[in-house]
Amino acid sequence: MQKTSKISAMVNGKCPHCRRGNIFTGNVYGFNIQKTNTVCGNCGQRFEIEPGYFYAAMYVSYAMNVAEMLALGIATYTFSGGNLEFDSLWLYLTVIFTGCLILSPFNYRYSRVILLHWLSPKIRYNVLYDKG
Repeated sequence: MQKTSKISAMVNGKCPHCRRGNIFTGNVYGFNIQKTNTVCGNCGQRFEIEPGYFYAAMYVSYAMNVAEMLALGIATYTFSGGNLEFDSLWLYLTVIFTGCLILSPFNYRYSRVILLHWLSPKIRYNVLYDKG
């Protein structure tokens, strides 16, 4: 039996306590809407530790959104040949807001994953539950 790595658990949206159970139902981009499970199906870890716990994920999502906007703005500047004319304002706005709209399901999921795996001192990995 092999232990699951932390990076693999984060990428696949697995429980930070056992690294086996799913944090979400549904896919990031799919027809079934992704929802956060209340408890892990493998170890029983409660994901929303206290009421309003996932409000902190908004701050993580905000940081992700700012980084994405900057990256999209720089990419638009690069691919447009360094065009910063006032006429190109709509190009920048369209690219940045479309990119943010497309990445919003990704931000929803991974802001919560980052919050649970890296920013939650109450949840620690327990190797005893990492049985597949």
